[in-house]
Order: sequence, then structure tokens, then C-alpha cells
Amino acid sequence: MARMSRMKSKGWMLVMAGIMMQGCSDSPPPPESAGDAAEVTGAAAAADNPFFAVSPLPLQYPPFDRIREEHYVPAFERGMSEQLAEIDAIVSQTAEASFANTVVPLEVSGQLLNRVSTVFFSMSSAHTNEAIQAIETDISPRLSAHYDAILLNPGLFARVRAVYEQRESAGLDPESLRLLEETWRDFVRAGAELDTAEQERLRAINTELSELETRFSQNVLDEVNRSAIVVESREELTGLTAAEIQRAADAAAARDLPGKYVIPLTNTSGQPALVTLQNRALRQRIMEASLVRGSSGGEFDNTAIVSRVAALRAERAQLLGYPHYAAYVLEKQTARTPEAANARLAAMIGPAIRNAEREAADLQQQIRAEGVDFQLAAWDWSYYAEKVRQQRYSFDETQLKPYFELDNVLLKGVFFAAGQLYGISFRERNDLPVYQEDVRVFDVLEADGSQLGLFLFDPFARPSKQGGAWMNDYVPQSQLLGTRPVVANHLNIPKPPAGEPVLLTFDEVITAFHEFGHALHGLFSAVNYPSLSGTSVPRDFVEYPSQVNEMWATWPDVLRNYAVHYQTGEPMPQDLLDKALAAQQFNQGFATSEQLMASITDMALHQLAPDAVPAADELLQFEADTLTAAGANLDMLPPRYRLPYFSHIMGGYAAGYYSYIWSEVLDADTVEWFKRSGGMTRENGQHFRDTLLSRGGSADALGLFVDFKGAEPDVTPLLIRRGLN
Repeated sequence: MARMSRMKSKGWMLVMAGIMMQGCSDSPPPPESAGDAAEVTGAAAAADNPFFAVSPLPLQYPPFDRIREEHYVPAFERGMSEQLAEIDAIVSQTAEASFANTVVPLEVSGQLLNRVSTVFFSMSSAHTNEAIQAIETDISPRLSAHYDAILLNPGLFARVRAVYEQRESAGLDPESLRLLEETWRDFVRAGAELDTAEQERLRAINTELSELETRFSQNVLDEVNRSAIVVESREELTGLTAAEIQRAADAAAARDLPGKYVIPLTNTSGQPALVTLQNRALRQRIMEASLVRGSSGGEFDNTAIVSRVAALRAERAQLLGYPHYAAYVLEKQTARTPEAANARLAAMIGPAIRNAEREAADLQQQIRAEGVDFQLAAWDWSYYAEKVRQQRYSFDETQLKPYFELDNVLLKGVFFAAGQLYGISFRERNDLPVYQEDVRVFDVLEADGSQLGLFLFDPFARPSKQGGAWMNDYVPQSQLLGTRPVVANHLNIPKPPAGEPVLLTFDEVITAFHEFGHALHGLFSAVNYPSLSGTSVPRDFVEYPSQVNEMWATWPDVLRNYAVHYQTGEPMPQDLLDKALAAQQFNQGFATSEQLMASITDMALHQLAPDAVPAADELLQFEADTLTAAGANLDMLPPRYRLPYFSHIMGGYAAGYYSYIWSEVLDADTVEWFKRSGGMTRENGQHFRDTLLSRGGSADALGLFVDFKGAEPDVTPLLIRRGLN
């Protein structure tokens, strides 16, 4: 499952990635009007703008209590102006270009712009409102033009090229050489070698793309919030727990619908309520509403946006000398070529679909065994899969939740595992400001008590928050800048009514461990240059360390420490755990297939020439034809994301959703290494930290894996894990 999105400052160039997945619970503060935001000028609040100076708080932690919406635009404008002045200073030097006088000052330029960007784009995902959305609509194309002005600056590129051409004799250390090569590649891939007319077209494409991608993301969030299912009676909700029904009643009351119930949608095709809702007609309503999002006309229809974005990306790739956008993207990934990614997907989709068809036959048999006669449909799958799971393994997910109380999971599970492996510890602090009352902040301490970094934990869903789960860093680690990491994890756990415990599903527990794997990647970074820090690695490698961290959720010593009943304190019974673990391969045909189907559609769309991209009214037929050609078009099994609400491909995973499967090969292989090497030991943890987690993007990603494991990756452990061998 896709569980991450992030916005991070990558040295002097902002990288924004918005991968969003789930629903909402409590309400945000009243938003300012979009009109007010549009009238903000560069002069407003200049005297007290907190972005204009480095934060005085520990480790440059953002001063959230001082940040107001009127501060953003002036900070963006001054930040862009300052950075362009810094670029002019680099270009106007009379001294011969060198790594020290060209690449290093470029690397550290734009610090004010980075400060405001990291906070603003985090808020646009974690705690947005109409004013922030209006600012985002305005500022995104301006940022695109700003970075074009840098990357397409001929004087700056001439200096970077001069340094690059002398790289073999420059005596650079490996990390500095890596930075130089990546900087050169960024300029070339941005169009620095194009002629003037081609560069002008590229600028126009980039500006339009930034506008369209912002509109797409805002449409997805707005439609998810407005497409909730209104239910008239409590009887229709039979199968939901009392707490879930109360949340539905509270959601209805918040929408001025007293006496009714509201079931919010998540951004995936499947919806959580479908697992237990007994009312088939209601299940159908929910699934059909989910599947038509972004494609049913009206203000949130994204089909024209997806079509236009795909065509612009294809045109941009061809301008830069690539046959299509996928070739452009994968050049910098560990897969290297679309052909390699296609081959991995093709090798897995056949076994996955065959498993899914066998699972479908079991579910159809269960339907008939209950004395009813209808054909299994998409809205039936989760409901009957849970019934078969209960029969086959004699347990259901609700039996696990009392043992997964949030504080125990976080403090005695996630943090405990990190302490056992890496010797680090955590101390909660209440003296630092937060942007929303449920956010918590922790010091992260090394084994000797010195401070490693700061960690923010934002666990709950709310309407102001994009769906899904992700990590971002507010301050990236850099020895050059003398900064230590400030990182955050964002989840979307439904917040229970006041006074009730926060009990997690098994999947939410795994997600908490997964996202903290990303946090560790950022916290353990020990590199010189900020653009190579932490999770600044290829997209099809970034999920690997976080997937590895999932293994500790069910490691016996860790599980015993946190999986205790929230009322009695009794540990989870071993037989219940055994059943849960045995059931992990259950329904893997479905789970693998829906993920692969989304990956295949993503890759197919981004391997088209501009004139072959389907029009808006052809988009869903293209999706269906693509899946049919792959042997994966099953009515009862939709892809995890359909193109009109596939936020990954607008937020950094375009031609990259295959990354989750690709990096899981490394993950499964690493899990086997830990098991063979003695499991959860400080020695093993330190080896993983030293050879891989601390290195960020300072070396070739697969090279780091080989340094860690001592051998090339092996796909066999993944096939066994997924039941596809």
C-alpha cells in the first residue's frame, strides 16, 4: 500500500510531492476567505514576518505560533528575490568557475525560500483552508517560473558546465563529486542545453503544469470532503461498531444533518466501511460514489486535467530528447528504464490475477453458502473476504484493535523498536508551538544523550488534512549548514469521541511503523550537502527503508511490549497473534493486483507520445483498455486508484507508482538478512544505519544496498511473502 508523501527542501530547489489517501474527522479553524488571501501584498506583515530570519527555536524548529497566513506571500516573494540575487552574484564572478565558488553557493542559496516553502507546503497538506489553497494556486506557477529562471540561466549553466568538465581533476571527495554530477544532470534535464525558443516553450509547459497539478490536488481533497455518503437510518449501518456509528452521527451533525449519518470517503477506490457493512445496497452506493470521483462532470472533474497534464509531460520529455515521459523519469531511478519497470510489473501481474481469481471463487462460494444468488461485485469483495478470513483463521480485525492503543503503539512499539535497534530514545516536550492541537513533538536523543533531532507526530484525520500517510522534513540535516533534522509523520487515524481510547487497526499499526521508517531515514542522515540529505534518494528506493521498518511491528519482543489490552493490560493472546500472522497472506491476490493495476495504468499513460494521449472523454476507456491488454481488467477488482483521483501521479510518483513493488524486493530481501543475522540487535541496527540510512543520496542507491547486504538483491523473498511463488 502506498503510505507516503512528502514535501522537502532539496538544497536550493524545492521538491513538492503530494501523495494523499484517506478521510477526515474533526474540523479545522474557520478559514480566511480566498479573496483576503489574494489581496496579500509583499508589504504586509514585513516587520514581524517569522520567515525573514532563521527560527530561534531549538534546531530551527518552525515558530508555528507566530506564523500567520499573511506571512506566506511576502516571504515567498522576498525569498525568490534573495535567491535570484545570490544567483547573480555567482554568475557575475570574474574568478574561474570552481566547485567552491559555483556549486557550493548554489547549493546553499535560497534559505529564506526554503524556510517558507517547507512550512507552507506542509500546511497545504496537513492543515489547509481556503486561504492557503488560494495562495497555493497563486504561488505554484510563480515558483515554477522562479526555478526555470535559475535552471535556464545561461551564465550559471556555463559555470556549472565548466566545473563539471573538470571533475576528474578537481580532487573532489565522493560526496562532492556526487553533488556536482547531480547538479549538472538537473540543469540538463531542466532544458539548459535547449535553444531559446525551446526554452520558452519549456517555461510555458512548466507553468501550466504547476497550475494544473495544484488544481487536481485541490479537486481531490474538496471532492472527498463533499462526496461523503449520507445515510438516513441507523439500521442501514448494521455491521459498524458503536464508535464508527457515533463518528458517522458526529460527521452528519457537523454538516447540519441532525438525525442522519455520514460516511466519509477515502482517496482509495476501496472504502473501509465496506469491510463490515451488511447492507449491500449501501455498500454499492459507497463503492459507486468512490469510483466516479473526478469523472462525473461538475467542478471537481479531473479528466481534462489528467489528459492535459499527460500531454504536456510527454511534450516536455520530447523537447528534452526522450521518447516519452516515463523514459525521462526513470533515467534517475534505480530501475533506469521503463522496460525494466514494465518487465517487473508484467512478471507479477499474471500470478497476482490468478490468485485474485481463486480468491473470487472462494468469495462467490461464500455468497452461495449464505443462500443468496448474486454475482460478486466490487462492493462485495471486502465484506465477503472478511467473512472468509474469519472462517479460515477464526478471527476478525476487530479482535485485534483493543490491543493496539495509539500511545502504546507509538511509545512502546515504534519508539521501543528504534531504541532496541539503534540505541536512540525519545522525550516528549510541550514547550514548542504546534500548528494543530493534536500534534505532538519529541526530542530524539542518541545513546549518549546528545540530541539527534526533533520529531513531530500528527496522527488524526480532519477535513483540513489531505488523506494518506506521509513524512516530511522541516529542517534537513546538513553538515555544511550545521543543521540537524526536524522531521514529521502524518497519519489519518479517525479521532474517536472525547474520552474514548484511540484504537488502531492492524493496518494502521503497520502504517505507523512504515512512516517512522521514513523518519529514521531523515533523522539518521549524516551528509554534508542538504540536497543529498535523508530521503533525497530515487523515488523507487525511498520506500525501501520504511518498508523494512514494518517488520518490527510483529517482531515478538516488540509486539509483547506494546500489544496489550487497553483496559486490562493483558498481553495479546499468542493464538490470536498466530491467526493474525497466518492471515497476512490471505487476500494477497486482491491486494497485489489492485496495486499492480494502478502501476500499470500509470506507466502506460506516461509512455505515450503527446498526440497519443487520450482526450478527457477517452481517459477511462484508455484505463480499461490498458488493463485488458495486461490481462487485469476485472469488474469486481478495480485498481487501487483510478486516474481521475490518482494523486500519486500528480505529486511526485508520475511514472513511479511501480516504486512500491520495486522497493519491496529490497525490503523483503533485507528482512531475510536481519533474520539470518540474528534479528533485532544493536549490531545489526548500527550496520543498517551506517551503511544505508545515514548516507541519504550521497552515493548510488543500489550501491548502498550492496554495501549493506554484501550481495545483489534477490526477488525470491518477495514472491514468497506475497504468496506468488
